[in-house]
Amino acid sequence: MTTAVRPPGPKGSPVIGNLKPFRDDPIDFLMACARDYGDIVQFKVGPQELFLLNHPDSIRDVLVTHHRNFVKSRGLRRAKRLLGEGLLTSEGEFHRRQRRLAQPAFHRQRIASYGSIMSAYSARLGERWHDGETLDIAQAMMQLTLAIVGKTLFDADVEEEADEIGAALTETMQLFRSITTPFVDLLDRIPILPANRRFRAARARLDATIYRMIAERRRSGEDRGDLLSMLIREVDTEQTGTATGMTDEQLRDEALTIFLAGHETTANALTWTWFLLSQNPQVEERLHAEVDSVLGKRLPSIDDLPRLTYTEMVLHESMRLYPPAWILGREALAPYRVGDYVMPSGTLVLMSQYVMHHDARFFPEPFRFDPLRWTSDARAARPKFSYFPFGGGPRQCIGESFAWMEGILALATLAAKWRMRHVPDHKAALLPLVTLRPRYGMRMVIERRDRA
Repeated sequence: MTTAVRPPGPKGSPVIGNLKPFRDDPIDFLMACARDYGDIVQFKVGPQELFLLNHPDSIRDVLVTHHRNFVKSRGLRRAKRLLGEGLLTSEGEFHRRQRRLAQPAFHRQRIASYGSIMSAYSARLGERWHDGETLDIAQAMMQLTLAIVGKTLFDADVEEEADEIGAALTETMQLFRSITTPFVDLLDRIPILPANRRFRAARARLDATIYRMIAERRRSGEDRGDLLSMLIREVDTEQTGTATGMTDEQLRDEALTIFLAGHETTANALTWTWFLLSQNPQVEERLHAEVDSVLGKRLPSIDDLPRLTYTEMVLHESMRLYPPAWILGREALAPYRVGDYVMPSGTLVLMSQYVMHHDARFFPEPFRFDPLRWTSDARAARPKFSYFPFGGGPRQCIGESFAWMEGILALATLAAKWRMRHVPDHKAALLPLVTLRPRYGMRMVIERRDRA
């Protein structure tokens, strides 16, 4: 295989390459790369060579067609410090086995049974609000989705622990932010560093909750029909013909991964949705009209989802503008051709949902909030991987259906009684960690809706 000329891209400094602009503002840097250099961009961060792919066909080929030539990126491999060998970080046959064991908890019938809990917990949150008060909606949505994932997937009440768990998760998120720090692997091994002490304390706090849930369930032997019961009960005989279950450590890794991914992404999606609705009163008015028409005075259920079409379009468009998972990385195991170029083995491939979702070729006026982009006809006219908030291929997010249902039911439940107004002098800035958080939270004034 011959190597073509290198793709265009920013040159950067001789030694550190583009480390500084990529570290300082990765979204702005990647957007500029796509704008200035096109669909295939090559650049370096320190000694690491990276390819940024900005076309749906190229993204599909990496995630689906040729997925066996790629493994998770260095960032997610480093996340094993927190998540161990969970679904997000494991590879190969071990990952396939773990996914087989977890999959039943996310089957359509099982997810449908979670709907009433999602609506009830959302309504309970709204009942604690007061007309005219100012809240950090980002924090409120984190608490809500944490409670929902705790109850639905682990049959555990974690609401009283939500603040501590949320703080621990926020601290561990810095693990992903420091991936571009020079000599980070060496620094990780110095136990007395303040960042490492904080990380260990945060991980221990999360482990305390997860291992407590596992121990209680092991002790009771009760099958509650939730994810934790399934993981404890399920065995896998496909490879060896021998029944093998999960150890407590494997259970911990899977439970913590789903605990983190299952609430963090939906909380961010809802937070940015409330912000966008506050900035677009006509969209908000149409959303309220649909919710009032479909629900009347009752809570939404799974049976209402087919009629909450505009609500779903609002959430689609919010996750286009502010994708909770804003970037994916893969490392090439062997030389790989993309377009006219060949990337060497070991090259890190970046595919950014944020960049792709703001591509004017597929989304005209890409920074405008327009839920009507998500009519059936509009969706059919675009290539699939112009929009991929949950990834794609064999490693597509296992909880995608869960997240869509949770987002729509929570949005409808709260919008039925409340509207939110962004505090004018509060800056809604981006914080791109492993998810796309609002950098300063999301301060909003809660207003009770007057309904006939």
